Amino acid sequence: MRTVTHRRVVVTGIGCVSNIGNSGPATWAAMKAGRSGISPLRTFPQNEDWTVRFAGEIHDFDPSHVVDGREQKRIDRVALFAMVAAHEAVLDSGYDIKNSGDPYRHGTIIGSGIGGVLTMEDGHTKLLQTGPRRVSPFVVPRLMVNAAAGNVSIQFNLRGPSTSVASACASSGHAMGMAMQIIQRGDCDVMVAGGAEAAITPLTLSAFASMKALSTRNDDPTRASRPFDKDRDGFVLSEGSAVVILEELEHAKKRGARIYAELVGYGATGDAYHIAAPDEQGSGAFKAMEVALRDAEVNATDVGYINAHGTSTPLGDKAEVGAVKRLFGAHAHKLAMSSTKSMTGHALGAAGGIETIPTIMSIYEGVLAPTINLDNPDEGFDLNFVPNTPQEAKVNVALNNTFGFGGHNVSLVFKRI
Repeated sequence: MRTVTHRRVVVTGIGCVSNIGNSGPATWAAMKAGRSGISPLRTFPQNEDWTVRFAGEIHDFDPSHVVDGREQKRIDRVALFAMVAAHEAVLDSGYDIKNSGDPYRHGTIIGSGIGGVLTMEDGHTKLLQTGPRRVSPFVVPRLMVNAAAGNVSIQFNLRGPSTSVASACASSGHAMGMAMQIIQRGDCDVMVAGGAEAAITPLTLSAFASMKALSTRNDDPTRASRPFDKDRDGFVLSEGSAVVILEELEHAKKRGARIYAELVGYGATGDAYHIAAPDEQGSGAFKAMEVALRDAEVNATDVGYINAHGTSTPLGDKAEVGAVKRLFGAHAHKLAMSSTKSMTGHALGAAGGIETIPTIMSIYEGVLAPTINLDNPDEGFDLNFVPNTPQEAKVNVALNNTFGFGGHNVSLVFKRI
């Protein structure tokens, strides 16, 4: 029986495509500046029947530096996001992963909550309008949730574990946590991990609106996403991708890699409560954070910053704040917790990946991204939510929380190295 080695895992590369920046550095700079990426919808026409007419769209996305024009037609927007983010992350790491080492020691896990829903909608429309003989043969390989991971694997000749995670808004968190474990137990040395989502489509937007899950602040989109504020009225749908390069510590040190932070803990739980609503007591969130801290072998009092799931929904924010206060006790009032969804909106399965950037950079740069639009904290929300402007702080340990429909909860712990 093989003994689990628990090798150390570090972050050596970051890539991102978001509605506030077309790269990791651009996204981080926008977060520090408190800039909103929410705007009126451009993707498809709307009329007064649409109760929600804004989103966190990525405008003028051009993946041609990574994928040529002919090949782009065979790949859904969600996988193109992932491929561009992965390309940047690999370059940022300084490791020529495609041409170095054993490709069976390199793998990828890319999460997505919905996958190629745009392809699904367009394919169905064409089926109804023109008949079954005109449906594209690329529909299935475009719409698969695992298409992002599959294309990234091909892109970089990653022959180790190649898979995807579909756990709604917790998908990226699960992907990074599972990738960490693969390296820890010695199956791979390098993993390309994160998430992608491209779900701003007529069906998805109207479905979330029908659930009353979305903000309807059509007259003021940039102020619609307002986590922890008493006037919050729902989340803002957005899109994008973020990918990190996770690497075994000695492998990274041997090649002289820059190390952003160490990924030391992964906690995952299920609410077993409701398919769409969070456990009002935040029990699953509480346990995910507790398990992650235990896995990381750090104390709650070591934590300096939490990047909250913080979607701007009345129930979700309340459950998370309550869970943090119960778990951290008096220390909850000493740490900082912000929600960068106030700027980006909610990118569903990509959210945890995008929010890994401010989590890691809180350690690497000592700057905490703000929660914008926080004018009047809700009753009992008396923590340091980094309201409206960034704060400087030395952070040694930071948490990234991602929770999703289905009752999925993930907490990741990053540490200064």
